[in-house]
Amino acid sequence: MGETGARILVVDDERFFREAIREILSHEGYQSIEVGDGEQALARAADPSIGVVVLDIRLPGIDGIEVLRSLRELRPALRVIMLSASTDQELVLEALRLGACDYLAKPLHDEELLLAVRRAVESYGVVAEWKRLRDRLDRLVSGATELAGRAAACDGAERTRLLHSGAAALAAEVLEAGKTSLMLVDDSGRTLRVVAAVGRDIAAEQMDAVAVGEGVAGLALARSEPLVVNVVGEDERFAGRAPGERYHSAAFAVAPLISPDGPLGVVCVTDRNDGEPFGEEDLSLLRLLAMQLSGLLVEPHASEAPTGHPDDATLLHVPSPDLPNQDGDSDAELARLVCEATTSEIEPQRLLRSALGSVASALDAVPVSIYLREGVSGELRLDGEWDGGARSDRPVLGPGRGLTGTVLQTGHLVAAPAPESDPRFDAEIDTPGDGRPGPFLCVPLRLRGKTVGVARAFLAEGRPVSARTGEVLAAALSAAVRSVLLYRSLVDSIDEMAEARRQAQPSSGAP
Repeated sequence: MGETGARILVVDDERFFREAIREILSHEGYQSIEVGDGEQALARAADPSIGVVVLDIRLPGIDGIEVLRSLRELRPALRVIMLSASTDQELVLEALRLGACDYLAKPLHDEELLLAVRRAVESYGVVAEWKRLRDRLDRLVSGATELAGRAAACDGAERTRLLHSGAAALAAEVLEAGKTSLMLVDDSGRTLRVVAAVGRDIAAEQMDAVAVGEGVAGLALARSEPLVVNVVGEDERFAGRAPGERYHSAAFAVAPLISPDGPLGVVCVTDRNDGEPFGEEDLSLLRLLAMQLSGLLVEPHASEAPTGHPDDATLLHVPSPDLPNQDGDSDAELARLVCEATTSEIEPQRLLRSALGSVASALDAVPVSIYLREGVSGELRLDGEWDGGARSDRPVLGPGRGLTGTVLQTGHLVAAPAPESDPRFDAEIDTPGDGRPGPFLCVPLRLRGKTVGVARAFLAEGRPVSARTGEVLAAALSAAVRSVLLYRSLVDSIDEMAEARRQAQPSSGAP
C-alpha cells in the first residue's frame, strides 16, 4: 500500500468496472472499497483511512459532479479522480474546476489508472503531512503557553517542579514519543542530570548523569546544536554505545536548552509511538520546543543581555537580542505561516509566492527567493520570489560560488549580519539584482536527504539574523518545494498521457 496507508474508494454503478479497478489496485498493494452510488460514496468517504476517490462522473441518483461537490465540503484534502466517457468533456472540465485532481477516460488502461492513483496518493500524503505538522505546531504553542500560565501562578520549588515535569510531558506530546527526559547542567557546569522524565520505570534522580561532551545528550549540549540519531550502534559518533534495555529503539533526538547567560541543559526524546525514525520535521519541532522551554526555565532574575558570541564557528551568525522564548514564538509563527500558505495553494508559482511573501513579512526581508539546482550545469535558477515591488533577485547564480554556493555544497545554512566581511562572500552571487549587500540568510532546501537548492532572504538593515530561524525556515520551505515538485511531476504525467492518447487515435485522413 502507499506510503501514507491511504485506502482508495471506488465509486461506479457498473460492477464490471468496480471489480476490474479493485483487481488492478490490489496487484499493486492498494486497499480499496467499492460502492455503486453517490449516497454510499458520501457515507464511506467519512472514513479517515480513505485518501483517494475514483469517481464515475455519471451515477444513478446523486451524480458524480454533486458527489464531488459534497466531498470537497466534507473532506477538502481528499484527492478525487474522475472517470468519464469520451462524450463527457464538459462535465470533466466542470469536475476539474471543482477540484478533481485528475480524470481517466473509459475504457481504462491499467498503467494510466495506477499512475493516476499513485500520484493522488502521494499528493494526499503531502497534504496530510502538512496538516499533521500544523497540528503539532498548534500543540507546541498552546502547550507552552499553558505551561507558562500555570508556572506564573507558582513560586519557588513548586514552580520549578511544575516547569520540569511539564517540559518533559510537553516534549512527549509534541514529538509523539514514548520516553522523554529533561536534563539540566549541575552547579559544576560539567554534568547533565535528569530532573524530570516521562515513560521511565525509575525516578528521575536515580537515572544516570552524563558528562557534557559525552553521549548523545552531552554532545548535543557541547555543540549547541540539536542531534538526531536513528541507529546508535551504526553512528560513528557513538561507536560502541548501545541503547540498553530501557529503550525499545536505538533512535534519539536531543536539543540543547540555551539561555542568554549560557547552556541550561537538554531535552531528550526516544521511542517514537509509531516506531518510525525521527526526521527533519521532528528535529525542527524539537528545536522550537527547546527555544520555548529555554525561556520558561530561565529564572526571573536572570540577565537578559545577549552573549554576542556566534553559536557556530562555521556560520556567520549574531544571536537575536530577543529572549529565547520570544524567538521561539516568532519561529513557530513563521513555520505556521509557511504551512498555511503551502496548504492553501496548489499551483506552484502561487504557492511559492504565498509562502515567500509570508517569510518576507515575518522577517522584514526583500527579496526572498528560492533557487533550484539544474542537473546538468549545476547552476542555481530562480524558481520563486517575493520582491515586494522593490528589489528583485538574480535570475541565475553560478555553481559553487560565494556564500550561497557554500550552502548548496555543504548543506549548512549561513546567517550573516554583514556577509561582505566573510572571505567566502562573492558580490556577484551573494547580493540581489541591485548589487547592494545587507543582512543575509541563506538556507539549504532538502529533498530525500539531498540538497536540491537554496532559499535566501535579504533582511532590512539592523534586523537581527538568527540561525535558529534559518533552521525552521529550511525545514518549512523544503516541504513547500516538495509540494511544488510533486505537482509539476503530476502535470507532466498528465500531459504525457494526453499526448499518448492523441497519438493512439486513428488518423482521419485518407489512406
